[in-house]
Amino acid sequence: MHRHFILFKPYGYLSQFIYELKRKKKLLGELFDFPEGTMAIGRLDEDSEGLLLLTTDGNMSELVRSKKVDKEYYVQVDGVITPEAIEKLQHGVEIGLDGGKYKTKKCKAFIVTEVPDFGIRAKKIRDERHGPTSWASITVREGKFRQVRKMTAAVGFPTLRLVRVRVGNVYLQNLKAGEVREVNDFQLDN
Repeated sequence: MHRHFILFKPYGYLSQFIYELKRKKKLLGELFDFPEGTMAIGRLDEDSEGLLLLTTDGNMSELVRSKKVDKEYYVQVDGVITPEAIEKLQHGVEIGLDGGKYKTKKCKAFIVTEVPDFGIRAKKIRDERHGPTSWASITVREGKFRQVRKMTAAVGFPTLRLVRVRVGNVYLQNLKAGEVREVNDFQLDN
């Protein structure tokens, strides 16, 4: 019988259970006593936060990582993001990838006016004296390396904070950073 979990991955944690390089890193196993064989489905960078699905079922992992499943991110950016920048994001932008250029696929994007209370991030983002910030929602089906961060930078609004809020029909809901909830399965249909 496989087990499935949803987690609000906090800032500063790796999306893995084992890290064999020299530097000490915070790992998922420090947050909860997961059963043996649990794996993270997809990844969130060390400096990204939000919804992470975990499972003991390798087939489920493959399904979620496929390009058929939406992944929605709330992104806090440097500056007040414009409708023009949102439109560029929606149509795809050119980003650097593996030493070359890559044009992202069309995606859903909009300005977020009411930001959920994600709590204070472990590392302060920056001081308000450095100018205004704003939030946008970006939903992609692909997941290239640091893609969402590269996309906002490409339209002139570098990412300050990135929180994944949805994978398919699984939502972060009211989980707090570091909180884990066991679920029966993942309702992934978009």
